[in-house]
Amino acid sequence: MIDFKNIEGIYFVGIGGIGMSALAFYFEKGGYTIAGYDRSESRITLSLIECGCTVSYKDDVNVLQDLFGDISNKEKVLIVYTPAIPLENRILSHFRNNGYRLYKRSEVLGEISENTDTLAVAGTHGKTTVSTMIAHLLKQSHIDCSAFLGGISKNYDSNLLLGEGRYTVMEADEFDRSFHRLKPLMAVVTSLDADHLDIYGDQGTMVKAYNEFCNKIRPGGTLVVNSRIRKEIVVHEGITCFTYGLASNADFRAFNIELCKDYYRFNIKTPATIINDLHFAFPGIINIENFTAAIAIALMCGVTEQEIRKAVILFQGVRRRFDIRINWPGLAYVDDYAHHPEEIRACITSLKEYFTGRKITGIFQPHLFSRTRDHADGFAGILDELDEVILLPIYPAREKPIPGVTSELIFNKMSSGGKRLLNKEDILGKLDVSKLDVLLTIGAGDIDTLVSPIEEKLRKERAR
Repeated sequence: MIDFKNIEGIYFVGIGGIGMSALAFYFEKGGYTIAGYDRSESRITLSLIECGCTVSYKDDVNVLQDLFGDISNKEKVLIVYTPAIPLENRILSHFRNNGYRLYKRSEVLGEISENTDTLAVAGTHGKTTVSTMIAHLLKQSHIDCSAFLGGISKNYDSNLLLGEGRYTVMEADEFDRSFHRLKPLMAVVTSLDADHLDIYGDQGTMVKAYNEFCNKIRPGGTLVVNSRIRKEIVVHEGITCFTYGLASNADFRAFNIELCKDYYRFNIKTPATIINDLHFAFPGIINIENFTAAIAIALMCGVTEQEIRKAVILFQGVRRRFDIRINWPGLAYVDDYAHHPEEIRACITSLKEYFTGRKITGIFQPHLFSRTRDHADGFAGILDELDEVILLPIYPAREKPIPGVTSELIFNKMSSGGKRLLNKEDILGKLDVSKLDVLLTIGAGDIDTLVSPIEEKLRKERAR
């Protein structure tokens, strides 16, 4: 148990991360002095500074405020870090070597989870979208909630939502087995595709970790599982399990899906009733499946059918999740966080569905050497479905280079004649707007820093 008594400040090593920043915002609202380090400036770090937090981009203990840098104050502060921060980080080493109280982000989130009715969403992909959908349904109802999200909700322009309700929505991150810290009342598992094999070694071990997460659900709690993976999930005694999806045997099922001009119309079958004629103005049948999971949880929390109906049509999505930046006749630009072959497959499928028959150019930045090594064939296969592909160098994140593992590993496996290898800094100069129809940027690294400059270039050159 983390003791917050007599704590004046909290320092976050890696404060600019989407999960870390949500915690920083949360504790800033609680009246603590908040400071932190991150490698580079971002929209998130600027937002933190605007709220009164102190952010440094220099890995140097000399820039620490006295509250955090002076060892005599170490009993007054807590240090929160993410495993993505390398061990040689000077600031983190200073805290560790001098006996400060250090906690992983997952430990702090777990502490919050124990003191609220947590609704946790796990899965190798889809968890950010589903958790944001759940939070939106609850916020737009009489139930209300708080939420720690893995992305920026476009409805609320934040990754932290605070409310008066009894529920807290959390993304359950499988990296470093972080989700084992949570003790949810209800949980969703969206998918079990092999990922983070640098942590788990193989998919079987990863699935066991998911089942251990499911065992963390409180007695009398509820588990909602994608019907495609139900056979791989162990449901423990005292837990009620429902399935969701598009399959005819799913407990919560979307059906009669119809793509209209700029929205979907569909129905939801539940164990108790049928909700007819929902309207959803967001691309991709995969997102109807995602909303089915969110609706299942919302109904079990007491959200009414009429509240769901109104909230579904108002959902705007998550920044960097099928984020449509430009949608003009003859020129569109979409940005997506996808970094696993199955996530990219879902994105491209939705893109082709939404922009039927149009030429699609993709810019992909692989994320992690280990993931590139483990899934090179999968990446190559799905990227070949695009008309043109630009591959950027691998974003290493927390990893050291692996000999022989570069973007060329994917490039050489691709059969597309419209493939190129470029450096990130060359993209703006090499993009010929006159030859673009639909442009897609994909990746979980720092490709997001290209999004605004690309959008600005497209808008400026199209206006000529």
